Amino acid sequence: MTKEDLIDRKLNMLTDLSEGFNAFLYDCDGTLADNMGAHRDTYVQVAADKGVEIDGAIIDELAGWPVVEVIGEINKRYNVNFDPVEFSAKKYELFYTDHIGKTLPVQHVVDHLKAHAGKVRIAVVSGSGREAVNKTLQVLGIRELVEVMVCAGETTKAKPFPDPFLRAAELLGVAPSDCLVFEDGNAGVIAAEAAGMKSVRVDQL
Repeated sequence: MTKEDLIDRKLNMLTDLSEGFNAFLYDCDGTLADNMGAHRDTYVQVAADKGVEIDGAIIDELAGWPVVEVIGEINKRYNVNFDPVEFSAKKYELFYTDHIGKTLPVQHVVDHLKAHAGKVRIAVVSGSGREAVNKTLQVLGIRELVEVMVCAGETTKAKPFPDPFLRAAELLGVAPSDCLVFEDGNAGVIAAEAAGMKSVRVDQL
């Protein structure tokens, strides 16, 4: 099976799974954007610059968590005391400067969004900051297709709590039960379920 055939197969699976919903809520990093490796590398590099070697697997494990909460978990597990605000700022600067412009799509998910824009309501719900998400969607060529964004710090609680997804549904004017969530992390799936929404793990197709 060629790469193109695999993309088409996954796109068809997504299309079949998403019938009957009025709104699609996509995560960004790892779902639309093939950039989790870049995020992992920036966490590891900033920690290393501060003299601490961390295992990048923790970043994959906590996919979907806001950056400051990931740093808090790193502090617990490594018995260190990184300042979440300072670390987050350095990580963001490194990611935005060195990586974001080279973001590649998760092709079957981006193709799914493009195929359904204008037919259902479209939102992006991310644990990353709005500036980075906006730039990522621009690089992927889909920013103008997204009606609503809910990003880090824009709700009282973040994933795995339901607040970000419920806020997106509210802004779209769609009932939670009519929304389908596309995710690549456990936190997002838990949040979607808590919001009363069905979800698809795009990385498990």
